[in-house]
Amino acid sequence: MNIREAIFAALKKNIKPGLVLQAFALVVLLIYFFVPASKPIFTWFGGLKQTYGYTYSFVATAIFGGLIPFLYLWLGGFIAKGRSLCALFIFYLVFWGLKGMEVDYFYRLQTDWFGTGNDLHTIITKMAVDQFLYSSLWAAPGVTIVYTWMESGWSVARTIALMDKKFFYIKIPTVILSNWLVWIPAVCVVYAMPVELQIPLFNLVLCFWVLLVAVLSRR
Repeated sequence: MNIREAIFAALKKNIKPGLVLQAFALVVLLIYFFVPASKPIFTWFGGLKQTYGYTYSFVATAIFGGLIPFLYLWLGGFIAKGRSLCALFIFYLVFWGLKGMEVDYFYRLQTDWFGTGNDLHTIITKMAVDQFLYSSLWAAPGVTIVYTWMESGWSVARTIALMDKKFFYIKIPTVILSNWLVWIPAVCVVYAMPVELQIPLFNLVLCFWVLLVAVLSRR
């Protein structure tokens, strides 16, 4: 499969689920701004984030990005026989917990650089830095490499062997494209929310995104 075929396959696989995820994030945003009865729930999550900071980011992202997808994969029979459930469970929790802290730090940098406004210019600027710099150069390639290591049975040698020309010229660009399809609109919604609610909304979208990636990669 060449890069054009891989991109077409990524578009075909991700466009419909991506639209669902984007619609979900948009609905949450609309509820926040136009349904007054929902304010106590948002206030509660925002208060937790403000009170516990990075601890909240670790625990919440470990749950939404790690625990829930792990349970889905396990109960759905997607985990191959012979794999250590304990090792996978710890991997999902620790990896996504640390990733949550990383994203929290990045969001704080974005706030320092561009302010807390939710005007169109600020949102687009944050989205561009997020998706075309942070995500494309670090987050998406990093997740791809770490997941390759996990799928290789924690073998560094096998992971390195898989990181050939095809890996860098087809697999990673395809992952980045798939990431853009979902997260460019989604992070625009995230950055439209107040600072204390950005990580909670990120966690909700992330949960569905990790499930999507896991199921598609298994297929």
